Amino acid sequence: MLPDTVHKLPQSERFAYAMLLAYMTRVDNELTVEEMSMFEQRLGTALLSPKQRDMIRASLKNPPTLEKCLENLGEESGRLALRDAVLMAAADGTVDEDEREVLDEIAEYLGLQADAVNRLLSWTVEGYAWMQSGYDLLNDLSR
Repeated sequence: MLPDTVHKLPQSERFAYAMLLAYMTRVDNELTVEEMSMFEQRLGTALLSPKQRDMIRASLKNPPTLEKCLENLGEESGRLALRDAVLMAAADGTVDEDEREVLDEIAEYLGLQADAVNRLLSWTVEGYAWMQSGYDLLNDLSR
């Protein structure tokens, strides 16, 4: 799990963060095991009540609009949500056109630099490569 500050955000922003991640799971109309795993992991960092977690999970089937998801995000929670939305979009190995469009919309809404999504995608690729090298090391150690 990523060391993080999501749990330090105000409750309303943690809920908005989680709602945006729920929205991202449905952008390409396909919920993969990898995306669901990433979603559940990141949802855990938000430290929401059981009732709120149930509401977020219910939104997986019927997500609100992107605008509704964005309206309660602050500066920090917005950046964290975008970072984790990038992680989720890339979790299945590809970021399709629809996912990329939404990521760009989020970055624009947050007023981030024009290359924000590209930089986050590069960071994600580096991170996944680092994780793979860890799996490779573990496999090598067992021989």
